[in-house]
Amino acid sequence: MVKIGDHIPSTTLQGSPGKHHNLSELFAGKKSILFAVPGAFTPGCSRTHLPGYLNQYDTLTAQGYDLIVCVSVNDAYVMTAWGRDQGVEGKILMLADPDASFTQTLGLEVQSGSLGGIRSKRYSMVIDDGVITQLNVEPDSFGISCSAAHQLVDHAQ
Repeated sequence: MVKIGDHIPSTTLQGSPGKHHNLSELFAGKKSILFAVPGAFTPGCSRTHLPGYLNQYDTLTAQGYDLIVCVSVNDAYVMTAWGRDQGVEGKILMLADPDASFTQTLGLEVQSGSLGGIRSKRYSMVIDDGVITQLNVEPDSFGISCSAAHQLVDHAQ
């Protein structure tokens, strides 16, 4: 499993359909947050996890975060629709990991029969110029405690 001090892999994920982002380039020279959810439009992700980052956006950017990214094992169309539904435009970059290759590279995959197979554990990380400086993985893979936005706000203060 990925750990603090590791570099974010030079992996390409999908943004809006047809737009790709190389993560090592995306996070270069920035202090960023990347958080992952088990699935777009799922109850905990849509009611709590993603809205928490959206609600804390002003506080997090005031604390020096340049970029907030949400990743899920979904396709770019689903991630784009979910972002639109949640009103994240201009605040949170929604990225799709459709084949779970990024998630598996990090060692943060979980088998979930109820969500259709391999999904991402729920986690958050702080990435400073491409280096992971904080990693918060939910102990049960799906809960929303240590990976919630308020944990990063609390940690920075």
